[in-house]
Amino acid sequence: MKLILIIAGMVGSVVGFTPSSTSLRRTKLSMSSFSPSGVYPAINGWTADPNAFCAGLPGALSPMGDFDPLGFSKDLSVEEIKRYREAEVTHGRVSMLAVVGYLVGENFHPLFNGAVSGPANTHLAQVQSIAPFFFAFLTMLIATSEIKRASTGWEDPNKAMSYNSENEVKGSFGALLKGSYYPGDIGFDPLGLKPTDAIKFSKIQTKELQNGRLAMLAAIGMIVQEQVTNDTILGTLKSLF
Repeated sequence: MKLILIIAGMVGSVVGFTPSSTSLRRTKLSMSSFSPSGVYPAINGWTADPNAFCAGLPGALSPMGDFDPLGFSKDLSVEEIKRYREAEVTHGRVSMLAVVGYLVGENFHPLFNGAVSGPANTHLAQVQSIAPFFFAFLTMLIATSEIKRASTGWEDPNKAMSYNSENEVKGSFGALLKGSYYPGDIGFDPLGLKPTDAIKFSKIQTKELQNGRLAMLAAIGMIVQEQVTNDTILGTLKSLF
C-alpha cells in the first residue's frame, strides 16, 4: 500500500483516450518490428491505422464512442498515440491500486505495529519518519520497476531523440516506444490472464482501460478530499450522516 501512495500522486498528469473501432483478425497474437517501408506490424492482434481514431487502438464503449472533446489525439502520429496510450494504461493501473490502497490502508494497517494511521495522504510521510530504511527500499523498488518498464517498451534515448529530430516530432521529450511494443504490455502476467486471441485481448484491454479511467477520477477525488477535510475517506462519509 505504501508503494501505491508514493506513485498515486502521478494520476493527475494522465491524458485519457477512448479509441473507436478496431480492425481485428481472430489470430494468434504476434509481435514484430516496424518495416522500413512504414508498414505497421500486428501487435497483440492490433495493426496501427494512421487514419483511424487513435490509430485504431481498442478502448471505446458506447455511448461515448470516439471521445476526445479537446482534440488531444488530433493529427498525432502513431508513435505519439502509442506513447499517450502507454501513459493512460500505466496511470490507470496505478490508480486502481491507489483506490484499493486508500480504502484498505486506512482501515487495516498491521505494519509498524499500527503506528501508521489516519488519512492515507499522510501515510508516506509517516513511513519516512518511522521506518526510513523501509522508505528507501520502496524508493529503490519503484526505481527498479521503472527501469525494467523503460527497457522493455522504450527505445534508447539517443536513438529516440535522433528519430524525433529527423521526423520533426514535437513534445515527446526524447521519448519513443519500440515499434514492436504494445502500450502497457510489459510482459507481467503471473496469473496467465492475457488472452492469446486478438478479439478477446481487445475486449479485456477495453475493460482494463475503462476501469483505469474510473479509478483515475476516484483517486484524484480521494486525494483532494483528504487534503480538504484532513480526515479518512470513511471518516468523511460518516460525518455526512
